[in-house]
Amino acid sequence: MSIKSFLARKWAQYIRKKIDLWAKDPIPTQEKILSSLIQKAKNTVFGKDHHFDQIHSYEDFVKQVPIRDYEALSPYIERVKEAQSDILWPGKPLYFAKTSGTTSGAKYIPLTKESMPYHIQAARDAIMCYIAQTGKADFVNGKMIFLQGSPILEKKNGILLGRLSGISAHYVPKYLQRNRMPSWETNCIEDWETKIDAIVKETIKEDMTVISGIPPWVQMYFERLQEKSHKPIGELFPHFQLFIYGGVNYEPYRQKFEHLIGRKVDSIELYPASEGFFAYQDSQNEKGMLLLLNSGIFYEFVEADTFFSENPKRISLKDVQIGVNYVLIVSTNAGLWGYNMGDTVMFTSLSPYRIVVTGRIKHFISAFGEHVIAKEVEEALAQAVSKAGGEVSEFTVAPQVNPAPRELPYHEWFIEFEKLPEDTETFANTLDQGLQAQNSYYKDLIEGKILQRLKITCVPKSTFVEYMKSQGKFGGQNKVQHLSNDRKIADNLKW
Repeated sequence: MSIKSFLARKWAQYIRKKIDLWAKDPIPTQEKILSSLIQKAKNTVFGKDHHFDQIHSYEDFVKQVPIRDYEALSPYIERVKEAQSDILWPGKPLYFAKTSGTTSGAKYIPLTKESMPYHIQAARDAIMCYIAQTGKADFVNGKMIFLQGSPILEKKNGILLGRLSGISAHYVPKYLQRNRMPSWETNCIEDWETKIDAIVKETIKEDMTVISGIPPWVQMYFERLQEKSHKPIGELFPHFQLFIYGGVNYEPYRQKFEHLIGRKVDSIELYPASEGFFAYQDSQNEKGMLLLLNSGIFYEFVEADTFFSENPKRISLKDVQIGVNYVLIVSTNAGLWGYNMGDTVMFTSLSPYRIVVTGRIKHFISAFGEHVIAKEVEEALAQAVSKAGGEVSEFTVAPQVNPAPRELPYHEWFIEFEKLPEDTETFANTLDQGLQAQNSYYKDLIEGKILQRLKITCVPKSTFVEYMKSQGKFGGQNKVQHLSNDRKIADNLKW
């Protein structure tokens, strides 16, 4: 055992004990966070506009601070972008994390001196929890790669601006600098395909032990490595032990990854966003990710089924239930207040509080009243692959409301298979049964002959890569939307 791995084990045990202190005292921890946020921001423009000096309880907070999305909060953010002080949070932010918006175009999410350390700490603590539980720490002696955006930052009215992953690259601890890949020069390459090729060139002969990134882009990296080396990834990197991912559900990609690697490797799921680092997988045995309750973020939840009603009920952590689909609302030490993340989550445990991300509140299929969500299609697909074979590279689902004459409407699945199942009809049946098991409304529509069984459209290799390129969303932190309530994506898939 090396000194480095020995120290990593000791440090991991210390970090785990610190995490357990707040995890075992969740409600008071969150109450303290809310009180602290209100006190620190009461003299800001937002705090004065919303009478923070009159907020003494969560009920007061709900009365004074409405739920807002980015567009509704943008009048305040525009003033922050103009370098005005004390608007949403005391002073000015250190950075703006630039993200892809929807109706608003690009979004500029503030990162402050109070919020930024938690982004770095959470990623570290996720690894520490893994070491503390498993005792595995030899990987710290090898090379680690984090597929991320360019660390080159711009300035906007004196405030640095970039992608969150690029900003985070400036905070890599010194003890990891020697192990970290790719090189700074390669990381600065903007064109994703050029960058992947450069990363392959730099890493193909290295002892890679940890690989991190969004699954579809790590998959592309693995495929390029395999093309160059003609070896499974697990043979090319015999000490590759840990895959760290976030952004999308890993399950639809897992079988393809294990085929590329040639064996199973441990994995850690993260839930980072520009707005905050919300959760990470703290256990290899329990389902879900530990919700980070002591990281300068106060959480609220609204049942997804009621979210678009006139006055949806907001609840704090103490009132959540297991198995309910909630829209995630956050208030943070970066100056976001009652902020609708647009993500939906479901609790898998209340002691400690663990969640799974179930999708986006705007990403669903309910053309016929079924309200199918991302978690349901992803789990149904994973089950179909497990039972009926095949390997899936990527997919998306859309409703077909205008079928051929005398046909019932249906859900159309556009699947890019790496390896076709032996019998696509059996695969489709298994997939449909899986979705019916996940969603009772969908099952009722099938049994009531309102919908016919889903149909699969097989698309050629690289269809989704070409689609993402056509949308200007190729590489980095971008990901394919797995389901839509219209056919905008479906009609833009060309093959």
